[in-house]
Amino acid sequence: MALTVGQLAPNFTLADTFRKQVSLSDFAGKKVAIFFYPGAFTAVCEKEMCTIRDAMADFDAGGAQVIGISVDAPASNKAFADKNGLKFPLLSDYTRYVSAQYCGLINNFAGLIGLTASNRAAFVLDGAGKVTYAWVSENPGVEPPYEEVKKALA
Repeated sequence: MALTVGQLAPNFTLADTFRKQVSLSDFAGKKVAIFFYPGAFTAVCEKEMCTIRDAMADFDAGGAQVIGISVDAPASNKAFADKNGLKFPLLSDYTRYVSAQYCGLINNFAGLIGLTASNRAAFVLDGAGKVTYAWVSENPGVEPPYEEVKKALA
């Protein structure tokens, strides 16, 4: 079950690419755009994160903190961020707890039995942590509607 507009987003604490603990509550009072992606170094995820990277001026103009979340280990997310010049936090939900709460999980991702990843999803939270925009894909090959996310931040 995914979060929906109007709900209060559950707080979380996850490791970033430097294994530093980052909590959603660290961004209290600020709009937050959260992008869940199934896996670092996969073609669609790389395209998505680079599209977000290239649109950072739009996100900054909307006053938003951008966060990427996947089930990948911190070291994988760090290599992914370094390769693609990603300057926003990539957080590691290796227990899959936050993904399950926010957007649900894909079992047997990419046809690999036992591999469980986050659904691809985008959420915008207001400064109080309330969901003002929610999008969860049924298909991991579909990128988020970036213009809708930007509009939700405006």
